[in-house]
Amino acid sequence: MLTTQRKQLILQRLAQQGQVVAKALSDEWGVSEDTVRRDLRELAGEGKLQRVHGGALPASAAVGDLQVRQELAPGEKRLLGRAGAALVRPGQVVILDGGTTSLQVVQHLPLDLHATVVTHSPAVATALAGHVHIEVLSLGGRLYRHSMVNVGASVVEAAGRLRADLFLMGVTGVHAQAGLTTGDFEEAAVKRALHQRAAETVVLASTDKLGAASPFGIAQLKELSALVVPAAAPAQVQKALQATGVELVLAD
Repeated sequence: MLTTQRKQLILQRLAQQGQVVAKALSDEWGVSEDTVRRDLRELAGEGKLQRVHGGALPASAAVGDLQVRQELAPGEKRLLGRAGAALVRPGQVVILDGGTTSLQVVQHLPLDLHATVVTHSPAVATALAGHVHIEVLSLGGRLYRHSMVNVGASVVEAAGRLRADLFLMGVTGVHAQAGLTTGDFEEAAVKRALHQRAAETVVLASTDKLGAASPFGIAQLKELSALVVPAAAPAQVQKALQATGVELVLAD
């Protein structure tokens, strides 16, 4: 079997099954595990999958820059934004992550809402300017331009002083085994710190993030209060996520 054929089959299996195991593929195809691992390594280098111990998972399509992500599933993100905004109650302290879905949450918050929003996203803070009854606390740090959020030790330290009611977390990967992941080490550290300071953490995830993984782990799905996904997400993916014990909420 040619290298190109093996790679095509690997990507097909990932799309169908959500993961591949190197040993199983080597046994099936009659090639060495080293050969399969080389194929996986090359595909990972092209951004087409995420390598894990013993095999690979689908790579998230949501690792592009902010402009690229704005063009991914805009209709789904509006649904998720509305669902996320509906979780915010008057008087709460809410942590709002960066990203395009968080900007949709802002768009759906009532203009007369009285609350406090903590964010490490300059874009989210700016978008809240018209909500005159919302107190906006912006966590400063080094600007990570890829996602347009502040990261670093200063953000993590400031997070340690928070006591929030709700954290609406953004991620690039949601996978039953790999859990919640993102594409940057420091950004993952900030998300973990914010998650630890919230009474409830809810992830709003569009379909392109489901069943996918990125390099840096944040938390397991069972740590969430809820995972909100589009109602149109594939039934097989929904079933796999529900099997983890997470509360799955369908947005429509």
